[in-house]
Amino acid sequence: MSSPTAQRLGVVPSVFAVEHLPHATFPEDDEWIALVRAPEGLTVVRETWPTGSGERWIGLYGGATAHGLDTPGMLAAVVSPLAEASIPVFVASTFHADLVLVPEHRIEEAVAALEAAGHRVDTKHLPAR
Repeated sequence: MSSPTAQRLGVVPSVFAVEHLPHATFPEDDEWIALVRAPEGLTVVRETWPTGSGERWIGLYGGATAHGLDTPGMLAAVVSPLAEASIPVFVASTFHADLVLVPEHRIEEAVAALEAAGHRVDTKHLPAR
C-alpha cells in the first residue's frame, strides 16, 4: 500500500437492497442502514434477506483506514478502479470512511479491480456462492 489513498477494505457481512421511495420523507420502519433525502424522494439502504429478490448489493467498508473529512481522494481511490472495470456502485459515506456497495454478482470482479489498484480487501465475510 504505497499510495496514501490505498486502503484496507472489508466486505460487510450483510447483503443490502437500495430502494427509492419517491413520496416518502422517512421510511415506515427502522430497519434501514442509510437514508438520503433529495428533491426526488428518499433513498433507503437496508439489509435484505439472504434469499431476497431484487437487486442485491455487497458492501465494502474502509473503516480500517479511517480518515478525516479533509483527506482528499479517498473515495475516488476506491470508485475509480471500479468505474474503470465498468462496475456500478452506490456510496454512503460516514464521518470516517465510505461504504461502497457493488452488485452482488460483480463482487469478485470488484475485489480483483480494487486489489489491482493497490487496495487490500478482507473477504472473510464474502457470502458463499
